[in-house]
Amino acid sequence: MQPTNPFWRNFRRLTATAFAGLSLMVGAQAVAEDDSKGTVHLAYVEWSSEVASANVMRALLEEAGFDVKTSALSAAAMWQAVASGDADATLAAWLPTTHEEYYERLKDDIVDAGVNLDGTKLGLAVPTYVEVDSITELNDSADLFNNEIIGIDPGAGLQGLTEDVVEEYNLDLRLRDGSDATMTAALANAVSNEEPIVVTAWTPHWKFARWDLKYLEDPEGVYGGDEQIHTITRKGLKDDNPEAYAILERFEWTPADMEEVMLLNEEDGSDPYENAKKWLADNEDRVKEWLGQ
Repeated sequence: MQPTNPFWRNFRRLTATAFAGLSLMVGAQAVAEDDSKGTVHLAYVEWSSEVASANVMRALLEEAGFDVKTSALSAAAMWQAVASGDADATLAAWLPTTHEEYYERLKDDIVDAGVNLDGTKLGLAVPTYVEVDSITELNDSADLFNNEIIGIDPGAGLQGLTEDVVEEYNLDLRLRDGSDATMTAALANAVSNEEPIVVTAWTPHWKFARWDLKYLEDPEGVYGGDEQIHTITRKGLKDDNPEAYAILERFEWTPADMEEVMLLNEEDGSDPYENAKKWLADNEDRVKEWLGQ
């Protein structure tokens, strides 16, 4: 026997409406899931340069229809994540010198998708007002620098190379561990007071656009020559997700491009992801090239 009072009629009407709405929601969710081309997991080391490239690639892949996950890791963990397949790719492989150890150990478990930036450099840098031009002169002025070199995170290849520099040149300066942020904060403070300071440095980096700095000569060549930044992917990505791999493989920009994004990221309260989307919107020709359009 069916209920005939108004309460039950309204209940049935509301229930039917609710189920219809739920069906529409489920259908919309299925369409949204179908629209996604899958998830690409990017790993990067939290240097200002790699924050820029990771976010630009995230925004680029999202424009192509992919969901993107990003993970900021130490250099060692970043390489291991890609080699183990926990991450799909990184755009932060500095070769042939900075990350040589990681590459040699893991090269059989990864794929080198090519160079994404050419013209990098590593070394020690000082403000141009400092009257020291070579690493060989540092000991004569060690007291001016408080007997220390301001470094970055201890897992970074640059930090390991600088330890080799201290040994090779028999320096009387201690290498201090820190981070990109603590290094640039110390540099900013020194420059504002026109005080001597020596820091670990690499190009591209926004500090060269903000302050007048110079690299110290490295006559022994411990830091090596110019480097390149490579895109490294996990094995199998090209077969599993050829479109994502093709975008990663096509992606290549210049130090000037990267430094534009890095400077945007240094503005107070700025969001690297939003800055990346803005930069891509201002560089539509590059986007079309990278997407293969």
